[in-house]
Amino acid sequence: MVRAKVDVVGLGQNATDTVMTVRAFPALGSKERVVASCMQSGGQVATAMVTCRRLGLKVRYIGKVGDDHAGQAQLASLRREGLELIDTKVVRGAPTQYGYIIIDATSGERTIFWDRDARLAVQPREIKTTAITSARLLHVDGSDVDAMLVAVRLAHKAHIPVLADFDTKHKNIEKLFPYIDYLIAPTGFMHSVTGQTDPVKTLKYMAHEYRVRTPGMTLGRDGALVYHDGGYVYSPGFVVKTVDTTGAGDVFHGAFAYALLANWDIARSLDFSNAMAALNCTALGARGGIKSRAQAEHLVATGKRHVNAAYRCAPIG
Repeated sequence: MVRAKVDVVGLGQNATDTVMTVRAFPALGSKERVVASCMQSGGQVATAMVTCRRLGLKVRYIGKVGDDHAGQAQLASLRREGLELIDTKVVRGAPTQYGYIIIDATSGERTIFWDRDARLAVQPREIKTTAITSARLLHVDGSDVDAMLVAVRLAHKAHIPVLADFDTKHKNIEKLFPYIDYLIAPTGFMHSVTGQTDPVKTLKYMAHEYRVRTPGMTLGRDGALVYHDGGYVYSPGFVVKTVDTTGAGDVFHGAFAYALLANWDIARSLDFSNAMAALNCTALGARGGIKSRAQAEHLVATGKRHVNAAYRCAPIG
């Protein structure tokens, strides 16, 4: 099959979320009244790809949904955004991946309860070469390691950069690392893989032991820290009125993909990605606060930041 050229291809999870807001997250064994509830489309890679699309990129998404109402809603949301869905499959008899997200109204922090049917896993044989090689960048989340390994090897062979967002230490996920150009993951994931607790040492370990070209960490409100070309780059997070932190990391990665394809330097790329993530936290849902490039750049230029000196003083080299 001849494929149309796209800017980004995303391989990974989508989900349909039930988002519930409570005044404060309850203690174990207690009760708490739900202030508000709604259904939202989300998922790590799907949300990152929606972010890319809203920033003006041509996007292909590879993944699976069930044949239930949630799956139909997810597909409808992606079609409305203008994503190419040729490689997005509907699995008969399977429920779509779901999440129950509890939002603490006081802080905006979220707690996620989720599940994914095994039948939604993308299989290695389902990865089509031209679906990967007709893109300028590949973004993966590591959920289906065997299929991801096929995809990242295809991208690596074709000299297509690979961006990864890993938050769970899936079996054999380390096999993907040598093919990843930019791995920016939560601190918990990085610490679980390396056994290190110091972020500075963790990132250098990922670069030297696992041959990740540019490893990095998202640090919540503190922003992001990466190890690139033998030095550290720290970008503090932005101060915003937080409503819901759901999807912040996914939007960060979508924005970072955009920045990479725009050939921005690492510092500018991180600032922009942090700004997009922060703005997304000002509305409810994984995709509720995805803003424009102009809005993000305005926040970069004028916004107050959460500067953590522990990261700002990271040694160079």
